[in-house]
Amino acid sequence: MIARTRLLAISRAMSTSTPSSTCPLLQFSACEISDALIKLGSPNGGHIPDVHMLSPISQVKVCAPAYTVQMVLASDKSAPKLSSHFVDTATPGSIVVIDAPPQAKNAVWGGLMTAGAQSRGAVGVIISGRCRDLAEHRAADFPVFARGHSTVGQSPFVRPSGVNVTLTIHPKDVGDGPDAFDPVTVTPGDWIVADEDGVVCVPVDMVDKVVELAKKGQEIDAKCMADIKAGKGVQASFKKHRGK
Repeated sequence: MIARTRLLAISRAMSTSTPSSTCPLLQFSACEISDALIKLGSPNGGHIPDVHMLSPISQVKVCAPAYTVQMVLASDKSAPKLSSHFVDTATPGSIVVIDAPPQAKNAVWGGLMTAGAQSRGAVGVIISGRCRDLAEHRAADFPVFARGHSTVGQSPFVRPSGVNVTLTIHPKDVGDGPDAFDPVTVTPGDWIVADEDGVVCVPVDMVDKVVELAKKGQEIDAKCMADIKAGKGVQASFKKHRGK
């Protein structure tokens, strides 16, 4: 039985307390949004690679502006220290995006963080790193997307160093060179769309163009699907509707 898909959208923009419309990208899948970004010249389609949905169990789509958190190694004494816990300053209606040091094997998000985020009105968390307490996130029905999970927490391995800062999220285990997958830049307030296929970041100034192209892509793919199901073949259907 196919799990029921739930759609989570914000009711407010991150940068203002004025009510806004729901996420303009909610009608599209992460794949459709990446396709649109590629057509607009993005080298990575906005895709934050290697991050997967770990909670909840049912299918979910999250669409909200980013509230960013930079983690550093605890041994880094030069990086700034926060005066408040990063969850306590999360913006209502946002999705928390955390970038952890790639060598860290510990979790940077646990069940208490989910409880705090929910009380603040955050709608999910995206972690370039690890989480723990999976059962607690799932029991809370809270969307958690991460690269993996762990049994150990933040201390004494890493610590938060900045919130609402620009993140540069690198793919894991990717070398240098012309064929390397480009890192993704996440600026506070950028739109994040996450579903069972993965996580995509859309810069605020590209939303309108992405919506336009993603809508066209949906229409073209619907025509291709109808022809392919009718037995007309993938190549012929692509050539007819996609022009290639």
